[in-house]
Amino acid sequence: MDIGQVFFWTATINEWKHLISDDACKRIIIDSLRYLKEQKLIHLLAYVIMPNHIHLIWKLNDYNGKELPSASFTKFTGHQFQKHLRNTHPALLEEYAVDFPNKHYEFWQRDSKSMHLYTTNMLLQKLNYIHNNPLQKHWKLSATPEEYLYSSAKFYADGKDWFDLAERYEDHF
Repeated sequence: MDIGQVFFWTATINEWKHLISDDACKRIIIDSLRYLKEQKLIHLLAYVIMPNHIHLIWKLNDYNGKELPSASFTKFTGHQFQKHLRNTHPALLEEYAVDFPNKHYEFWQRDSKSMHLYTTNMLLQKLNYIHNNPLQKHWKLSATPEEYLYSSAKFYADGKDWFDLAERYEDHF
């Protein structure tokens, strides 16, 4: 991903486990995105937090030290997931154990997907996809996109974002 560009980005929990069904884990994601936004490292144009993956449309503004904001996000949330599970579900933590020299647990799959969005039509297609994701048959997380709390759909419908994360794409695209 390049600084100054808008991307559709998907990050998935290892082995598609439903780690982020837990509201505390969703909160870790929200806190990390809020930090990146407050530091002006990103503009978050759309998001949805699903039980085992997230979709974002974001513009990367700057590096966080030497790393992209996406790397900072996965690193921070991974550390926070580890702390949370160690305190609340130690047995579940072991499901994420890895035998790597530089880390003991891996929560995010290594192959996060990113797609450069360079036309408004592409952006709107992904925005619609993100907001309708919770309604898919195998999820059934809400009856309408706006009812799903962990999404920017309500923001695009009536200007309210429960977590103060989303920004209008028109302002940054």
